[in-house]
Amino acid sequence: MTTAPAPRRGALALLAATQLLLIMDTALVNVALPSVGEDLASGSAGLSWVANAYLITFGGLLLLGGRIADLLGHRRVFLGGLGLLAVASAAGGLAPGAGALVAARAAQGVGAALAAAAAFALLLLLFPDGPARHKALGAFAAMGGLGGVLGTVLGGVVTDLLGWRSTFWLNVLLAAVLAVLALLVLDHRTGPSRHDGFDLAGASAATAGLGLVAYALVGAAEAGWLSARTLGAGGAGLALLLAFAAVETRAAAPLVPPSVLARPALRLSNVLAALAQTTLFPMFFLVSLYLQNVLGYAPLGGGLGLLPLSLVVVAVAPQTGRLIFRIGLHRTMTLGFALLCAGTVWLALALTPDGGFASTVLAPSLLLGAALPLVVVTTNVAATAEATAEETGLASGLVNTSQQFGSVLGLAVLVAVATRRTEGVDAARAVAETSGYRAALLTGAAFAAAAALVSLRLHPPRHAPAPSPGQQVPDRR
Repeated sequence: MTTAPAPRRGALALLAATQLLLIMDTALVNVALPSVGEDLASGSAGLSWVANAYLITFGGLLLLGGRIADLLGHRRVFLGGLGLLAVASAAGGLAPGAGALVAARAAQGVGAALAAAAAFALLLLLFPDGPARHKALGAFAAMGGLGGVLGTVLGGVVTDLLGWRSTFWLNVLLAAVLAVLALLVLDHRTGPSRHDGFDLAGASAATAGLGLVAYALVGAAEAGWLSARTLGAGGAGLALLLAFAAVETRAAAPLVPPSVLARPALRLSNVLAALAQTTLFPMFFLVSLYLQNVLGYAPLGGGLGLLPLSLVVVAVAPQTGRLIFRIGLHRTMTLGFALLCAGTVWLALALTPDGGFASTVLAPSLLLGAALPLVVVTTNVAATAEATAEETGLASGLVNTSQQFGSVLGLAVLVAVATRRTEGVDAARAVAETSGYRAALLTGAAFAAAAALVSLRLHPPRHAPAPSPGQQVPDRR
């Protein structure tokens, strides 16, 4: 893989902007959902699948998307993902009914999975393991934190001024701009890094298995954890993943070579990446609900309430590499999870039914803003440190899949905890909802505490593997 004549800084800006778009897209649509339901006369169940269809295809296809990028070329798959995202977004903007919109969102998830996996793989190729990669991953973390808040704010403004369909057309415009920039910044000579065939059986089993598990998780909040739908989908998904594991031991060109999963640091770091998102992703959702449902903020105000947290993320993320250099990767990771646990506990205990933003959310959110880049950057560094150039897409797909499923699992579990505390309560609604959010956040803090303890066992390699014979090395400008 070589870069375009433009400096690596330009490529990093492009890839980080892609991360910003993909995170922002979810927030944009979530803010617009009430307007979607009103315009298309869709009930809450239909609206939930406008969000869930995206999560299922995105989570189910990240691993496959990463491996396809290794086989077909990272730049090619990146452009294809952006193109599909733009076309699917246009279909969403033109959707005549809820069914068509759900289908468009599912297609958006496919495009997002391809673009996300290829973008992360390109970053790994551009920046070899070391301080330069740590800094690049810090930029990714900063854009992720900023994307959630920017999407919430823009979603409120654009929906109010131009209607919910404009949020989809905004995605079309941004994806098109990124695709044009990619043609200018990324080297057109980037080609396939592997030529040893494609594991169709493994790809089918993994994609279907991950998709069914995602379906079970996102549906658990509606149908219940013990419902026939949840148990059936979850059981079928796990069975397919077991079949996938069996196929990989016999495949000539496995989707995930068993030798890769045999690396202890890779396995543990992917578990930690999932645990990080199990706490972080639901926290944003719960804070927004608290600000709107309990404190009475408008959706735009709820989004702006997360702005201080995001500004801290943007400030701390670029410094994470220096901290890793000074105290080491695993110590930085443990510190990040400890701060994440402390900040989540502080936030949970600070919530009151009659409080205000400054007295309840502001201070603990600043601590959480410092924790977020520490855990995201360090888990990504550890999960990709051993990847060779031929494995960058695979490493990207694995860690992105871990993070996505951590997000979906965390949201399902924590929302279930919060809902259980408010079921059947008619009086003192604010008190009951605050109690539910507090219980959910304390559950998230328990996940973070577990991750802090597990991180003590992580011993990442000191150096990434050397390039294989004849392998092209990225331009280091």
